[in-house]
Amino acid sequence: MKSPVAHEYLDRVSRKPRLLVLASTYPRWRDDPEPGFVHALSKRLTDRFDVMVVCPHAPGTPVRETMDGVEVVRYRYAPEKWETLVNDGGIVTNLRRRKWKVFLLPGFILLLAWQAWRQNRKARFDVVHAHWIIPQGLVARLLCFAAGGIPFVVTSHGADLFALRGPVFNWMRRWVMRGAARSTVVSTTMRDAVECAGINVDAVSVLPMGIDLKARFQPAETPSQVVDRILFVGRLVEKKGLRFLLQAMPLVLAERPQARLVIAGFGPEEAELKELSRRLGLVDSIEFVGAVAQARLPELYRTASLFVAPFVETASGDQEGLGLVTIEALGCGCPVIVGNVPAVNDVLGAWPECIVDPRDTKLLASRILEVLGHPVVARENALRMRADLEARLDWSVVAETYGDLLMGVALEGDGYSSRADTSASEGRQ
Repeated sequence: MKSPVAHEYLDRVSRKPRLLVLASTYPRWRDDPEPGFVHALSKRLTDRFDVMVVCPHAPGTPVRETMDGVEVVRYRYAPEKWETLVNDGGIVTNLRRRKWKVFLLPGFILLLAWQAWRQNRKARFDVVHAHWIIPQGLVARLLCFAAGGIPFVVTSHGADLFALRGPVFNWMRRWVMRGAARSTVVSTTMRDAVECAGINVDAVSVLPMGIDLKARFQPAETPSQVVDRILFVGRLVEKKGLRFLLQAMPLVLAERPQARLVIAGFGPEEAELKELSRRLGLVDSIEFVGAVAQARLPELYRTASLFVAPFVETASGDQEGLGLVTIEALGCGCPVIVGNVPAVNDVLGAWPECIVDPRDTKLLASRILEVLGHPVVARENALRMRADLEARLDWSVVAETYGDLLMGVALEGDGYSSRADTSASEGRQ
């Protein structure tokens, strides 16, 4: 059944509107362990839009391909061996750990702008969706000027709002969001942060990314948890808080010596975290499994007795925008304990017993032991939470909402009718 916005569009034009997506984090190949939420949304919009994604090139990837009906253009911003600004930790983390990478930024931004302008010259897009305010939102607003008012939607995922502080970044955010037809953030906490920055939030919606809870992240038909298996999934970066989980493990092992922590992820802190586990005497109780393909994640969640995501706010202010891994775990029927960053209240606010300050390692260990000691009750609670989350956060719901938003912006845009008319007239010639 088509939405009212889709019906309005079909009444007015005879072709799909053209959507340009600007992103930094994007899958380099199928089953890439890097976050894939932008692609997950983009491919679900192809039934309503002709979708092109412009994102940075990475070593070993094609400069142009089609993935799940999405045309992907990867722009070169440096010699291939130096195209390391985005992956293995994210832009903010990579810049802080390798100061020299700041020299990659001019090319990264300018060549994104050039490629976006170049592709628009060819395809004449009807609407732009910029993921992250900085730098993609900046480029979207510049393209709006250069392309005669093409409307754009900007979505903030967290780091571009929390980690980039100071008057210059605040000015950039205000400039981008004032020029956007609509702005979205993935949690209520982020909307509050936007308002605190002096930006009018009347055109800012809270729209999270989604999770495939209907097909991929589902519970096993029969319980398959391995007793006392604790799971962590995520980038090995400061805001994920893994070091606090490691520090809590000796207390857990004192009560349950058979407990085992499985760490699925990679990132710039890997060597430091392995050294910390060695100093804590945890080598025999911890397994670093490295990067895990998306297709293998459900099995990890299903076999874990508990998933722990000890999110923290870093000294720079960076923090999780939503924490999709938590929803993935619950989708598979795995109980969760989550760090008390504000954004998690959008997901788990109704279940405060799942939220803990991970810096209090004694309390964290106590909560872990409580869940491990009552596995049947913990799983039943997780399944009840799953039912609520599916109604709100499954991709079928989220993609429809984003599709309606983008379609509405395309219909309202000054240039849309003329583009549609031009396309129709070109087809008659």
